[in-house]
Amino acid sequence: MNIAGIVKTTMVDFPGSTACILFVRGCNYNCFYCHNRAILSPSAPLLEDREIGAFLTSRAGLLEGVVISGGEPTLQPDLLPFLRKLKAMGYRVKLDTNGSSPGIVESLLKEAVCDYFAVDYKAPKGRYPEICGSGGAAEPVLRTVKLLLEDGVSFEVRTTVAPQLSEEDLLGMARELPPLPKYILNRYRPPEQYLPEDEDRVSARPYTRAELEALAAKIRAFQPNVIF
Repeated sequence: MNIAGIVKTTMVDFPGSTACILFVRGCNYNCFYCHNRAILSPSAPLLEDREIGAFLTSRAGLLEGVVISGGEPTLQPDLLPFLRKLKAMGYRVKLDTNGSSPGIVESLLKEAVCDYFAVDYKAPKGRYPEICGSGGAAEPVLRTVKLLLEDGVSFEVRTTVAPQLSEEDLLGMARELPPLPKYILNRYRPPEQYLPEDEDRVSARPYTRAELEALAAKIRAFQPNVIF
């Protein structure tokens, strides 16, 4: 596993579990508001495997869970064996994913190596490449969500309410998704690192809390379990 960062303790990133977060290197998207841009490059420095192994061994029985985030974890060729090891150590596992690899997610579901998934749904179908870069597409994400619903595993879907997404966009996204157990609207926060050509997009005025409340009330007609 190409692990480029770690948060050693979190009480808020894995529902119901005290956990750590492991951030993998690399992503197939290029979202202009990404907060982990430093670990997207193939040349980003990695933590040593023995360092990660020693940490996980020392925290077994103390931490309840491990969050695998990124970057995009489903791009890692050794993701499945790594998750098997975590489960063998007694950890609960949460996977953060952009949902672009439904085939990988299906293999993880078959082996029951993940206890919780968080899937990002970033834009309406017609605007995915604009928000996520040329590799972005909504259809694989929707297939991933369908797999999770059919399996019955615990999961949530998240949308960052970027300023570029209109109310019409966001209501359309709520309709595109099937009824979800949990749909989270995340407030937009400008990233510290971004591409020079994205400066205008990054600095656009975000939705206010009052605007988000009004928006959530409308989205609730399609997604009753929306929260923000």
